[in-house]
Amino acid sequence: MPLVEVTYALHVPETTLHALAEHLPHLVSVAVECAEEPYDGDLQPGDVELRFRPLGPYDRSGLDVVIEIRSKYFDSRAADRQSRVDNLHRAITDHISLTDFGIYLSLPVAAWAQTE
Repeated sequence: MPLVEVTYALHVPETTLHALAEHLPHLVSVAVECAEEPYDGDLQPGDVELRFRPLGPYDRSGLDVVIEIRSKYFDSRAADRQSRVDNLHRAITDHISLTDFGIYLSLPVAAWAQTE
């Protein structure tokens, strides 16, 4: 279950943010899919937590959008994490009109529980 935080500059168009909200759950799920947590293409509540926040007056960023992804550590995910991020960057570029953005993938040792 990835946690995804999107931090964006105030000049990023609402249509771009809407496109990110629509496409990121699937694209991130594909990017972090592994044998331990396979992705069947049928996202359910709690599968991807997506949060958006605008840059504040004291934040500093050289990019229009930064996408931070935290997903549970598995050896298979960690082994090819750079190619996962590179592929996700290409997929976002293909689906969304966004050119000035970065992605940070973190794979912490973690556990998750939620109500059914």
